[in-house]
Amino acid sequence: MRIVSVISVLIISALSIVSIRFIKLENAVLAGGDLYRVENFPSQYITPRPVDVWLPDNYSEDKKYAVLYMHDGQNLFDSTTTWNKQEWKVDEWATQLMAEAKVKDFIVVGIHNIPEIRWQDLFPQKAFQILDTSVQEKLLEAAVNANMNAKFNGDNYLRFLVEELKPVIDKRYSVHTTRDYTYVMGSSMGGLMSMYAVSEYPNVFGGAGCLSTHWPGAAPKEDNPFPEAIFNYMEANLPESGNHKLYFDYGNKTLDQYYPQYAPRLNKILKTKGYTVKNARNLFFEGTDHSEQSWNKRLDKPLLFLLGK
Repeated sequence: MRIVSVISVLIISALSIVSIRFIKLENAVLAGGDLYRVENFPSQYITPRPVDVWLPDNYSEDKKYAVLYMHDGQNLFDSTTTWNKQEWKVDEWATQLMAEAKVKDFIVVGIHNIPEIRWQDLFPQKAFQILDTSVQEKLLEAAVNANMNAKFNGDNYLRFLVEELKPVIDKRYSVHTTRDYTYVMGSSMGGLMSMYAVSEYPNVFGGAGCLSTHWPGAAPKEDNPFPEAIFNYMEANLPESGNHKLYFDYGNKTLDQYYPQYAPRLNKILKTKGYTVKNARNLFFEGTDHSEQSWNKRLDKPLLFLLGK
């Protein structure tokens, strides 16, 4: 019965992969490449949402590509469709860097966020569990009193990436499937989740790009327990140096003004784990704020560091 059950699950999974259709967005405003979308990518772990795949110019089944998974997928490529009319300019930078042969050939998979539950999806769940029970209870009570959904879903978000989304990408596109060609990147809460992805699945993701990482974990405030919990989690779970590349950065304007104070702690963790400038960065960008406009001006830095030849 157990064997039959396993076979049934595999058949269902195979049928699911076949049934998922990425539709080309003909009206997408791009500097290069093509953009494809599944409007509601099915999942048993998270709320279904759009997933985009960007393929570079002259994408060919005759060669293999690295894969960059990125959070907040609706903000990556086309500013004409974003809420603030800004974008990461992923297609601009990727097209330029590949044309200059400075990076590996790669595709980009953008997972859209759902604004109402973005925080719950992207918070590193096990960091919360490190907190004392009394502190957890107070934080949960405060969330309930503020009419907020306090259900953490970061672990399921990663299960979606690894168990549901990645198998489809690996099957559908001509990509390398191993750790050394699989990367994850995001900003703010997406930066935290990228760090969490490498820590929870070190055999799946070979590198993480964490821009303007939101170390406060929630709204910045005095006596905030989240940063210490996040750093304690990293001390225990961030992979040792050897098989991974880690990129972090931060500015000092708007929300980024709260981040410089945490740089020494991060540097200490990276050093303790054995990282050097060869496989880790924690860069400061003076005068930059917390926006796609700032991130797109320096996106070449993490792309070159993670995917550089």
